Amino acid sequence: MFDDRLATVLRMRAGNEAGLRTQFRQLLDLLGTREMAISGKAMARLARSANALSPSELNRILIRPALAIGDMRLATIAGFVRLHQLQASIPQEDQSAILREPGLRLRNPEFVAFLAEGEPKPAAAAVATARLTEDEWLALIPRLPVTARGFLRHRRDLTPAVKQMLERLGVQDLVLPTSQIARREEAAAPLAGPAANEPAPGVKPSGPPPPLEGIGELRRRITAFQEGRRQGRASPRLPLGDRASQEDHISRGVIDLVTDASGTVVRADGMVGPMLAGLKLAAPVPGELVDFGDDVAATLRRRLPVRGALITIAAAPEVSGEWRMHGAPLFAHHTGNFDGYSLRLYRPNRPPIEEQVDTPGDAMRQVLHELRTPVNAIQGFAEIIQQQIFGPAPHEYRAHAASIAGDAATLLAGFDEVDRLVKLESGAMKLEEGATDLREALTDTVERLDRVLRARSAGFSLRVSGSPFHVAMDRSEAMALCWRLLATAAGALGPGEEAQLELNGDGENVHLSLGIPESLRSAAPDTSRDSQRRRAISAGMFGPRFTFRLAEVEARAAGGSLECEEDRVTLHLPALTSTGAPHSSSGYGTGG
Repeated sequence: MFDDRLATVLRMRAGNEAGLRTQFRQLLDLLGTREMAISGKAMARLARSANALSPSELNRILIRPALAIGDMRLATIAGFVRLHQLQASIPQEDQSAILREPGLRLRNPEFVAFLAEGEPKPAAAAVATARLTEDEWLALIPRLPVTARGFLRHRRDLTPAVKQMLERLGVQDLVLPTSQIARREEAAAPLAGPAANEPAPGVKPSGPPPPLEGIGELRRRITAFQEGRRQGRASPRLPLGDRASQEDHISRGVIDLVTDASGTVVRADGMVGPMLAGLKLAAPVPGELVDFGDDVAATLRRRLPVRGALITIAAAPEVSGEWRMHGAPLFAHHTGNFDGYSLRLYRPNRPPIEEQVDTPGDAMRQVLHELRTPVNAIQGFAEIIQQQIFGPAPHEYRAHAASIAGDAATLLAGFDEVDRLVKLESGAMKLEEGATDLREALTDTVERLDRVLRARSAGFSLRVSGSPFHVAMDRSEAMALCWRLLATAAGALGPGEEAQLELNGDGENVHLSLGIPESLRSAAPDTSRDSQRRRAISAGMFGPRFTFRLAEVEARAAGGSLECEEDRVTLHLPALTSTGAPHSSSGYGTGG
């Protein structure tokens, strides 16, 4: 049954901030109790992909057809896409306040999963206010992002089974008990003793920070941090055109950390240090992710200082590999009990850092990637309507969607051609190697085009002489090259016109000469209706000049060349030795 309330909300045009918040609140209330056909994560990915569409395109492709045919599933998807757009327009604080309003119903686990994939503050509010059963929480928690699981720590209405699952997943309160804080503060004293006076060359082990001396010390630290931010040391970097400083690269190669008595990392500093949190790094027995020699194991078992020990970590890419470990054991001041290690990790013989410089080809490929994203989104939504994936659609909409999907496929094919040109020119791609008879590939291409050209009494006249014609190209590559040249010429042939083809081999090279049709020789484009009909045969969407340039790059990648003159295009490719008998001069005509 179709829900008119959702249709009313989707038709509403929110022109101001109050309207946006009202629509956001209404969609939360409607979608929070509605069953979903797909998972929350999948719905979040679908909504993110729709960001590439403009509001008018989204309305034409998704919302209008959903409301026209009264399809509840399609309307629900449209509601989620609209909600995702509103999330980008409304500040996080306002979203969080709306989610915490009394009376809001969040009873759908998949909808909670959808909200948990968003920004931290709204995700925390959604997890805090959701009203789910114990079974729903048990099924949902393993699929939630790690940060969203952490927000559940503050709920006091969870059942024991849910709390046990959170503990198994490592979600605990981040505040240390007072006794553990006292032991950490007392553990700083042994670092000044004899065990810490012999550091490895060039490495200075760092222990836990000294305890704060009241509110004044805390205020001084906050002031220092704010001063560093004003000077740019703590400011985040933009993803485009900004590179990390040398200090950041150095800090990635040095990590200061503290372990507990079991050898588990409980605190780590530096840019990548937090990735080691929870890792059993200084346990007497190596684990699955940490490996070291028997001498290191004996030192840790006897709780002695560690100096330049070689260890290997297999975890996140930023922290994996070989490290040198240096540090001292920690002991409680009053009891003398072993309390863990204060350690420093540093890379052995760090190689110099080489900056990566983007080439023009890299920039073009990045642009193509950005262009493909919205086109893929448009094609996907059009195929959903055309194939009636979420229910029946009127034939008019299906025909319109099929046309949009076809145009999108044409664009994607054009992007692939540009990508191929850029990769071949920059050397990032090579043609498939093989052995192909170019005469056979050329004849097959002529026969394929002749079926279309015969209706206009047009065609190709092929003359072959010499031998051999085998070239060092895969058959698919040779067929693509022949198609680019011949299809471009075929699309420009007029009624009764014939293009001359000459293929000859001299034992070392294979030469193909193609006469250019009259309409391609003029600088002005032919926009006549007859010309538009002839363009039904085309080698690409960017026109003859681009197609010939791509063919030239392909020929160069195959070890040959392509010469473009005013009335003729000549392809030269190196020939492979063949055991076949020489071919005599012959004529091959396809024109009428």
